[in-house]
Amino acid sequence: MIDRDPAAPAPDAGPPPAAEPAPDPAAPAAVLDGGPLEVPDEALPAALARAAAAFPDRVALDLLGATTTYAELADAVARAAGALLALGVRRGDRVAVALPNCPAHVVAVGAVLRLGAVVVEHNPTYGPAELEHQLRDSGATAALVWERVVPAALAARATTALTTVVAVDVSADLPRRARLALRLPVPAARRQRAALRGPVPAGTPVWHRLVAAATPLPADHPGPAPDDVALLQYTGGTTGTPKAAVLTHRNLVANTLQAEVWTGRPWGTETVVAALPFFHAFGLTLCLLYGLRTGATLVLHLRFDAAAFLAAQRRRPGTFLPAVPPVLDRVATAAEAAGADLTSFRYAFSGAMALPAATAERWERLTGGLVIEGYGMTETSPVALGNPMTAQRRPGALGLPFPGTRARVVDPEDPSRDVPPGAQGELLLQGPQVFSGYWGRPDETAQQLLPGGWLRTGDVVRVEPDGFVVLVDRIKEMIVTGGFKVYPSQVEDHLRGMPGVRDCAVVGVPAGDLGETVVAAVVLDEGARGVDLAAVRSWCAQRLAGYALPRRLVVLDELPRSLLGKVLRRVVREGVLGGR
Repeated sequence: MIDRDPAAPAPDAGPPPAAEPAPDPAAPAAVLDGGPLEVPDEALPAALARAAAAFPDRVALDLLGATTTYAELADAVARAAGALLALGVRRGDRVAVALPNCPAHVVAVGAVLRLGAVVVEHNPTYGPAELEHQLRDSGATAALVWERVVPAALAARATTALTTVVAVDVSADLPRRARLALRLPVPAARRQRAALRGPVPAGTPVWHRLVAAATPLPADHPGPAPDDVALLQYTGGTTGTPKAAVLTHRNLVANTLQAEVWTGRPWGTETVVAALPFFHAFGLTLCLLYGLRTGATLVLHLRFDAAAFLAAQRRRPGTFLPAVPPVLDRVATAAEAAGADLTSFRYAFSGAMALPAATAERWERLTGGLVIEGYGMTETSPVALGNPMTAQRRPGALGLPFPGTRARVVDPEDPSRDVPPGAQGELLLQGPQVFSGYWGRPDETAQQLLPGGWLRTGDVVRVEPDGFVVLVDRIKEMIVTGGFKVYPSQVEDHLRGMPGVRDCAVVGVPAGDLGETVVAAVVLDEGARGVDLAAVRSWCAQRLAGYALPRRLVVLDELPRSLLGKVLRRVVREGVLGGR
């Protein structure tokens, strides 16, 4: 039986249905109030313990048909926590995790949190320089990484606090038939092995062996407190400078509870398709943490592929899909072409970028369910606003404040002054899911967190008469492509070091379901040769994630600048759109 607040709904009844946000009579008229929310005084590991007690035989994880029950998951987490304790990991230590979506990733996160240590999520496709920067910044002393990341992690020990690197063989999580197929002496198997495996020097600890041999952490071993730091999630924030948002157990428990109340689904009934990467705040909270809290089955995808998505759908039909619009669009296209059945999906929750009306209409037509838009940022764990999970949703709107969340619209130049009703202004947010600051950056924290815990989002919005928040524009010049944020200055800084490139500006232009395309406008050195799109992408791939690589190259004689010499990206973008 689940041990939970007796005032809360029983697992078989599920959470109460989401209510329309109730105004707080004591709040100023300018404040949108999502209504009350009582956040339990617990840390994240409590969710897995409850689910394992209530649903021990329910499938918790499914990767290509290889399944793990909640009882098995709880045992694996206890063993993994024991293994990490034996390696010297202690409460408050930062532990880097660089893995695709797989059972090992779920177990690693659970084990680190159970010890009271801090998870530091990293994109496993990052280049060595970006990984080294984040490892150095977080002060992580241990890293649990995909075999392909092991060489970069080992090299980073020379310049960081990292002392322990554990190699994770992702193929060990595959079904037995898939593992056997990898051994076949055929080209397809060799390509698959190369995609999944990587070189591991002798003497490097191997994750699955450590966990299998470990003594489980005793149930009475002290765990984290609700206000302990649970996660460092790297983000550009609203300034574009890479930094780690500090999220506590209370922040993340609050956001998973908010999602639970918003969806209104009974515990132990949901099948969540985890196509979003766990290293992204959206995927970590709305897939992994929400799934564990509600006793859901998580259908894991190592990476998104429409054909693999449909194969998984035939095997284990999904009911809830957190996604970015391009995923919805590509799944719908593939389903129409294959005649696949998507009608098991009750809801899709779309975020990270605007949802095109055509994509929403097609998804709802094919599923018979709803696609709901939401809004958030890493600093809000990440969700703060959402459309109702009913026919009252407003396509194109960010939605209403989540329970326990308050929102204001202020003058960007003077955030102490609320703008008149219906006017445009910067969105401020306050709630239990709002982060406690940036790791090691008190000055930037002070810029973003105002008195009273109000977070400056950097986004310009307006509030419609019915209380729905609508996005108008971004204050900063970040590019959103495929749901990921790209900060032009980071791409430009690296691109300026490319031989033959004298100067550059990076902008985003509309690109349909992708959101925006990254475009590099360059000024070349006299006589420069070989600077084409392929060369630019190859150069940028040395330090940048794949989604940040330019997809279009424009060569200019000079870049437009202000009187102070600042490159005018807006003018560059207009020129690109105009076909220059």
